[in-house]
Amino acid sequence: MSVERIDVAGDPPVRGVLHLAGSTKGDGQARPRGGPSPGGAARDREGLRAALRVLRERVRDRLFLGGHSYGGRQASMLLAAEPALASALLLQSYPLHPPGRPQNLRTAHLPDLRLPILFVHGTTDTFGSLAEVDRARALIPGRTALLPVSGGHDLGWSRKRGDATLPERIAEAFLALAGPSER
Repeated sequence: MSVERIDVAGDPPVRGVLHLAGSTKGDGQARPRGGPSPGGAARDREGLRAALRVLRERVRDRLFLGGHSYGGRQASMLLAAEPALASALLLQSYPLHPPGRPQNLRTAHLPDLRLPILFVHGTTDTFGSLAEVDRARALIPGRTALLPVSGGHDLGWSRKRGDATLPERIAEAFLALAGPSER
């Protein structure tokens, strides 16, 4: 993600929470297509770190970090290493393991997370079942919650039948978990 390109997305804020227009896919990766490259993970985390630093200069209230799938994994790895960068974490469709390979867990860093974390996860997600998400949550010493969504890894959106109430439901659950603002 280019620090010079940080803009607030054009979508209206949900419950007063603004989000960035960029993402780790495309903006943070050298490859514009295809899956994430493990070789670019450190660069992608650096992009998230840089974005949070720029936002910290502009925002006096809390900063939250989150992402979908690979983006959430990189966000969680960054906050496990540097917990002071954000006040809470939103993980949508966290990829606990590659589809069909539950023995290849991506959870080693989870015990280092000490901030509130909301998992939003599809009931039929092939990257991890709801039971596997609950086991992963048990590794985290901070407060966590799970918002199950009817759908797969796409949370139901690729079918063009996504739940129109989902953004509001996510914001409500996330802000409740994050707690009141310090201001």
